[in-house]
Amino acid sequence: MARWRRSAAIATAGAGVLLVLLSGCTGPGTVSIDVPAQVDAPLPDATATEMRDAVAAAITATGATGAVVGVWAPWSGSWVSGVGTQSPGGAEVTADLQFRAADVTGAMTCDALYGLAADGKLSLDDSITDWVSSVPGYEAITLRQLCDGTSGLASYTQSLDFLTWTNPGRIWNARELMAYGISKPRLNDPGVQFASSPTNFLVAGLAVERATGQSLADVITERVIQPLGLDSTSMPSSAAAAPGTAPLTGHWSQPNAEGVYDCAQPGEFTTMSASYGAAASGAVTDIRDLGRYAQALATDALLPDGSDRFANPVPVASDQPTWFTAAGGAYQAGSLIGQFGSTPGYIVGAFADPATGMSVAVALNNSAGNENTGAWLAWQLAAIASKAPAAQGQTIPEAGLPWTADQMRENIAANAICSPPAG
Repeated sequence: MARWRRSAAIATAGAGVLLVLLSGCTGPGTVSIDVPAQVDAPLPDATATEMRDAVAAAITATGATGAVVGVWAPWSGSWVSGVGTQSPGGAEVTADLQFRAADVTGAMTCDALYGLAADGKLSLDDSITDWVSSVPGYEAITLRQLCDGTSGLASYTQSLDFLTWTNPGRIWNARELMAYGISKPRLNDPGVQFASSPTNFLVAGLAVERATGQSLADVITERVIQPLGLDSTSMPSSAAAAPGTAPLTGHWSQPNAEGVYDCAQPGEFTTMSASYGAAASGAVTDIRDLGRYAQALATDALLPDGSDRFANPVPVASDQPTWFTAAGGAYQAGSLIGQFGSTPGYIVGAFADPATGMSVAVALNNSAGNENTGAWLAWQLAAIASKAPAAQGQTIPEAGLPWTADQMRENIAANAICSPPAG
């Protein structure tokens, strides 16, 4: 399978560093992201209208009341907006609100793990038993397999979501969560095939802490958040709290005995302990930081040139398109690289194209629907953005997306838990 492209191999003539619209304050040690410079202009009205309609349809399908979205097409412009309301009949959603980053946190945990390997602090081919105690019998699983998703470890959340629903403020110990994951039958033998599991990121986070003698929050702050200037991103403490100082209200609707969701009155789930998501989904961010992080992830900006993080992508599943693969704590979809998933209260997706610099980030405020909606909506918006007209002096790049916006909209509609209002 072809190697994933890194920025050094795909930099185009005239490529600049995208800092203006996607970053906060910068300072010494800030990492540059080698992508074409962003046109400082809004996307054309027709493009933005099409995107807003797409987001509105996804809000309805997932039982959400609102969303925060950012799309950056360097050759054309950007669209960063809140859509919908914080709650039924509530205040309008604005673009500056914060939310839980869901599985994007796992990519950050792998940033830290790969960074430690680059510094010679550990080897990615080390067994997890070298760095995490109390996992006898798991010697065949390597640190690399945790981020590649090929460890075979099962998910801890499948056993605990109900407890979190009834007691969102409970503070969890990471090892307790790990115990629920490793006590389940293995999904497959190590290295055989990909299987999404938050337990992978949880164990990777424990290895990072063992290798550094620091908390994972401190390591991610030092190695990811500060170098990228992500001023609205953090790894919160374990105390129950809303995501950030200006939170997007989160919802987590539950089905009734007949399996029907009350889409008119979704249950609110804004405040909880970040310890449940931990290394897999505990981070808090906003849409601009998420868009910038997606570019950094896609270009492997936090690692030295020559990193093999994305060298050997594996198919996500036998029934998925061949253009959908995974490696290094991230997914590749066509020319895009990123992460997506759900965490109580939110569905999130963030992808970027390392060659064109196009970045798309989405956050819906109800986690009851299909978590793949985070990817489908991001891919739908990417397909729309790829056709955005070029600003003066710019050229529309080749998109390389093997799907259409309509196909992604159909995926979302086919997995809807809520229907559009009658009439």
